[in-house]
Amino acid sequence: MHKVIVFGSLNMDLSIACERMPQAGETLTGGGFVVNAGGKGANQAVGAARLGAQVHMLGAVGADAFGDQLLAGLARAGVDCGRVARLDDRTTGVAVIVRAAGDNRIVLDPGANHALSASDVSRALDALAEPGDVFLTQLECDVPTTLSALADAHARGLYTIFNPAPALDVPRETWENVGLVCLNETECEIVTGVFPADEESAVRAMELLAGWGPTTVALTLGSKGSLVLHAGELIASVPPTVDVQDTTGAGDTYIGALAQGAAAGASLVETVERATRASALACTRVGAQQAIPTADEVARAFS
Repeated sequence: MHKVIVFGSLNMDLSIACERMPQAGETLTGGGFVVNAGGKGANQAVGAARLGAQVHMLGAVGADAFGDQLLAGLARAGVDCGRVARLDDRTTGVAVIVRAAGDNRIVLDPGANHALSASDVSRALDALAEPGDVFLTQLECDVPTTLSALADAHARGLYTIFNPAPALDVPRETWENVGLVCLNETECEIVTGVFPADEESAVRAMELLAGWGPTTVALTLGSKGSLVLHAGELIASVPPTVDVQDTTGAGDTYIGALAQGAAAGASLVETVERATRASALACTRVGAQQAIPTADEVARAFS
């Protein structure tokens, strides 16, 4: 089995609930305070590791308590953190989340997530990467560094998976370095200009993206499942019925499963089906990383 190398964010999520959003200058009493390990990069690394991949995390945290907790959580999930930098001059990334009436407001301090340079990532790949390994990244780290890392990984013969989240307009040549792109409905509209309102518009957007370079385009559709376009063939996957408690980690679980399947050499149909089941199971639990299931849990839940 090939390795999965994840370059991405590590954040601590601080979340509190209240009856309504506070007005400017107003203080409200809230409750339900939760501290969760997060960051798209770390979440996806945990997703791949819990499903059986050998995962190496590339990123940075501060030399602080949040950094200690995040690395300990990744290690418990089986992720190798030997290439995660501990920085004295940066704090660990933090997301402060206010929840009210099914809505939320988020303020993000990327902290150490923006500290690494393209040369830092390249040196890590020098030490870890072999042709056929999977390289997975998102857009929560420094964007020029991320795009450079994608090009570097592609040039080394790695299978590159790109989750353009949070979505933004990246240079068109970026897509030539992407083997598989996975994005949700909102990200699809931002990237392609087409909102996937139905299967026809979804396929139109996916074909547009595929024309830019990626061999495989995966589009997640929330409770409707996902569509995957590969070499002109469309794979549709509908999730099993579950008791949904929290969808926070579902997308990252799905992407982690795609990376694990690619590293294991599994068929795309098998990989997509497993990713769908894993993400559905994650929705039955509260939180991000703590909600991500293991391979055995997925097998038992849907046997």
